[in-house]
Amino acid sequence: MERRNFIVASSGYALSALDLPDMDSITRRTRHASPGGLRVGRGEVAAVRHMVKTLGDSASELGGGHARHLAVRYLTQDVAPWLEGRFTETTGRELFAATSQLVHLAGWMAQDEGDTPALRGLAQSYYAHSFRLAAEAGDPELSATALRGLAVQCVDLGHRAEAVQLGEACVAYGRHLDNPRAVAYYEATLAGAAAQDDDRRTATRHLAMAETAIGKPVTAGGESWAAHYSPGRWAHDSGMILSRLGDLDAAEEHLHLALDIHGLDRRRTRAIVLADLGGVRLRQGDVDGALVTWRDFLDCADGIRSVKVQAALQDMRVRLRRYSGVPQAQELRERASRLAA
Repeated sequence: MERRNFIVASSGYALSALDLPDMDSITRRTRHASPGGLRVGRGEVAAVRHMVKTLGDSASELGGGHARHLAVRYLTQDVAPWLEGRFTETTGRELFAATSQLVHLAGWMAQDEGDTPALRGLAQSYYAHSFRLAAEAGDPELSATALRGLAVQCVDLGHRAEAVQLGEACVAYGRHLDNPRAVAYYEATLAGAAAQDDDRRTATRHLAMAETAIGKPVTAGGESWAAHYSPGRWAHDSGMILSRLGDLDAAEEHLHLALDIHGLDRRRTRAIVLADLGGVRLRQGDVDGALVTWRDFLDCADGIRSVKVQAALQDMRVRLRRYSGVPQAQELRERASRLAA
């Protein structure tokens, strides 16, 4: 499934994921399965879910650049034959849903590994395939989460209109879910896309909807990453949206909140929040506060293979050039250079 010579797709390819999937494919597979195909049951579904959790935990801690080849190998060598096997319709839908999570994880790993045309293209392709698998499985939460991956990538690449459209699709898919954390996940996605598009009104409205949802008690759990969207992650997302909108005081408050409450126990995530908080403090004119925060960021970032962490290191180094006469700033620049090497 992974192609090394993949050329980065246009933003239009991301929108093509919204084309109507084949909703009857699983039913046809169960009726016309090859007699010689592998027999697939709940055990194989449980195995895929277990691998998603194991590999996902590792990537969340150490970055997408770690162990992506393991996820891809498992997907192509173990799971792909199961998709062509023999199973009941119920098991088939569970298998497609679990595989959607695995494919989404491979896309996230590729996106987090590096900012190259090949990796961008791979991530986009994986997210689109994850959406189709989830839609065929009849799982709106997984469908919305895959679309969120495409939306965030469009934000990162500057495809603002496409990001908003994909964010709107996330919200539409997740509107009737019972899990308020999933709803908050998609509302925050649309708010972030709108903020990137300089649409303050839309960004503010959906950020408020995300805040309302994240404050509700969790009554049901889903299978996607959205089901585990913590108040800490929401606070980080909100802080960066508010920073984009120019409300630096509120942004700093939310980033502090993200670090102080549960849900940010992964080193990669904490490193990124600390880097963002340092940037916000510097924009506020709090140089000493920025230096203290960036020192914590460097302590946390050592050993993490993530394009976001590398971008934060480079951003920090550039911003500290103007403080060449400050010994602490020079020390941080030197440490950042060693980590980026």
